Amino acid sequence: MSATDFTFTSIDGAPLPLKEFAGRPILVVNVASACGFTPQYAGLQELHQKMGPRGLVVLGVPSNDFGAQEPGSESEIKRFCETGYGVSFPMTAKQKVIGADAHPLYRWIADQLGEDAAPKWNFHKYLIGRDGELVDAWPSRVAPTAQPIVGAIESALAAR
Repeated sequence: MSATDFTFTSIDGAPLPLKEFAGRPILVVNVASACGFTPQYAGLQELHQKMGPRGLVVLGVPSNDFGAQEPGSESEIKRFCETGYGVSFPMTAKQKVIGADAHPLYRWIADQLGEDAAPKWNFHKYLIGRDGELVDAWPSRVAPTAQPIVGAIESALAAR
């Protein structure tokens, strides 16, 4: 099993199978609109614009799991992201990302890396390689454009 075996629902309500992104690195980030880390949307959009044409997929996964900081509906979340940060990368419908009822991708991540690797807060980042396997993970405090993340993305893009 790999990350591309999972399917989300898009923020617009359509099926969003990760197999659509097979062969491309995917940066999966659980996001929230009312968090101290919310300005990281700008960095995620920057990665999408700069590295998307080279193959990177940035995938935002709205979640209300931490501090109830994503209380809005999908349409409210989408509007906030587009108007506030110009977000044009794919977003899923709101998901649980921790615990037994977390989205299956997040349960798979916890199985792969251990429960300690589950998100501890909003804007936790996971990089999935071209092969659908987990490459690395970073906590909320590591900005999307920080060198450890950009370097790992560059390596994943270079891998064939």
